[in-house]
Amino acid sequence: MTTGRAPTGTGPWPYAVWALTRGWLLACVFKVVTVTGPDVTVDVSVIYRGWYEVLLTGTYPLDDVTWQYPPGAALAILSPALLPSWEYATAFFVLVLVCDALVLGLLLYAGRRPGMRAAGAWVWVVGVPLLGPTVYARYDLMVTAVAVAALLAGVRRPRALGALAAFGALLKGWPVLVLAGVRKGRPTRAAWSSAALAGAGLAAAFALWMPGAFAFLAFQRDRGTEVESLGALVFHIARQFGWAGRVELRYGSMEFVGPHVELVSTLALGLAVLAWGWLLLWRLRARLFAVRTPAEAAFTAVLLFTVTSRVISPQYVVWLVGLAAVCLVFRGTAMALPAVLVLVAAGVTFLEFPIGFASVVASDAWGVTLLVVRNGLLVAASLIAARRLWRSTVPGRPAGPRAEASPGAVEGQPSRVAR
Repeated sequence: MTTGRAPTGTGPWPYAVWALTRGWLLACVFKVVTVTGPDVTVDVSVIYRGWYEVLLTGTYPLDDVTWQYPPGAALAILSPALLPSWEYATAFFVLVLVCDALVLGLLLYAGRRPGMRAAGAWVWVVGVPLLGPTVYARYDLMVTAVAVAALLAGVRRPRALGALAAFGALLKGWPVLVLAGVRKGRPTRAAWSSAALAGAGLAAAFALWMPGAFAFLAFQRDRGTEVESLGALVFHIARQFGWAGRVELRYGSMEFVGPHVELVSTLALGLAVLAWGWLLLWRLRARLFAVRTPAEAAFTAVLLFTVTSRVISPQYVVWLVGLAAVCLVFRGTAMALPAVLVLVAAGVTFLEFPIGFASVVASDAWGVTLLVVRNGLLVAASLIAARRLWRSTVPGRPAGPRAEASPGAVEGQPSRVAR
């Protein structure tokens, strides 16, 4: 029986807190409020603006090694053209704000469905400002909005999930991982075939649109170990004992250069291969697919991708905040603790960049401590999420002839799984 009351956590409070925190973020990027550290808006006002001008000439930035994004990223970079009377950076910040608001709306709308809750919206409301103004000065929040929309649409429409995942992947690669946890059988066929068709069509369209659509692949391949990554901790500590390397600006980020850097970068790639191997094994072994499983699998996969990457830029954490928010929309999710760890990591990330970035680059005690804490939280979240995903989906005993409904099946329509 319904009571006529709004679900717990809705009402004016999420909107009020969102408005206050986003007002602070806008004040930061418009430099009404000054944040210690490097100017995070330079990427938009200088780098993005430069790419924008190149793209307007009808080609991708073929001669710029800092262009390391799939061809769909051009849409994000060109998006300020939607507001032609505004200065480029101003238009960009406003469009990010709009995407932020859309994510909040999607999460609140989903939270009103049966079996859902508003906790996911609160994760988004709180998690985004914890990252500081960097989150509004990169296009990653736009990509995260596509991934959130894909997972929420996929609850009832696997084909929509697939199409949005393909679009997101052409914006920045990682949203393809939202396909990892789609329930086996017809939903997987629908989602994956939709993704393949949409991805192929969009890739062809981008290739025909402008030359150089896939030049980013070579630039991405040549990247080294960025100073904020997990592998970089080896060199931060080694510097205390006389390691002869240094930090340089390369491929758009601060990277270590010197003895054994290539080895550590190779080891990071090896860890990434192991992570993907685990994800494939999980996919083959999983039998119990709940309505929340796609979100939990996507969250786990992106966590693994992030911690094994040669680069852990601050804006990467907004991906995790968005996926954590989707997980917590579902009642009974196993990802509450990893989500909390990600939120704490977001706050530490703000301390690390931009506030403490000089200490990070110098490898002093404060900078190294911030990295150890932030990366440690992400590693812990990854391991806990992987363990909980496995335990909630892989049967504890050999499969038998009996079948039962998977927990949390969509809208009262149980899926049949062997167990």
